[in-house]
Amino acid sequence: MSGDIPVDDSCISIFQELKSRRDINTVIYRLSDTLETVVPDFKGNLTHDELLKALPADEPRYVVHYLLFATADGTRHERVVLISWCPAGTKTEETIAHSSGYNTLRSLLDRVQVHLEATHLSDVEYEALVSRAS
Repeated sequence: MSGDIPVDDSCISIFQELKSRRDINTVIYRLSDTLETVVPDFKGNLTHDELLKALPADEPRYVVHYLLFATADGTRHERVVLISWCPAGTKTEETIAHSSGYNTLRSLLDRVQVHLEATHLSDVEYEALVSRAS
């Protein structure tokens, strides 16, 4: 398997919806069953705890999340975060395809301010995301 994994056009339109309408704060993408295309898996509003529960323990996902947080001085911030979720135990073929899909998403999704590659839930805990986004 070589080259970039293509992204279904609907992935981009859902991302634009997240950025413009703000009625959703999370989009989750996955590889198609053939590992040949990135496709939408979920869109909606998730609390951070719900986001953690939505990540499969044994399958990779891509997450775009609209992160809201306040710094120690009380200043409110908002950041668009792109997470590559590839848990330990993911099959090698899936890991390779997932990495390629992540590279494609990074190049296509504009105005993402934070990029994170995560293999364990502790990598995407709220405090870890805020630390990366600050």
